[in-house]
Amino acid sequence: MQDTRESSRNTESTVWDVLRYLGDASYAMLPRDVAHKIGEVKKNFWGGVCWLIEKEVEWTEARVAGGDRLREEWRDIARRRATDETQRGSGI
Repeated sequence: MQDTRESSRNTESTVWDVLRYLGDASYAMLPRDVAHKIGEVKKNFWGGVCWLIEKEVEWTEARVAGGDRLREEWRDIARRRATDETQRGSGI
């Protein structure tokens, strides 16, 4: 079992090494300033995507919390109506 895990880790490590080398080579083929500019554009793009995802998560959390609050308000209104109807029905 241990040999299987280590073999799997070695394979995974090898795959990542190959991908890392191909990524490095793709930038090494470009002039230095172009490679750095492309790197900055990609970092800015993915940074923007991360920011949008964070905002979406915050929006979703706020909407869920707002839904909880509204649901409680609706329950309170329903309880009050039920209590009022009970009191009216019993002549209180």
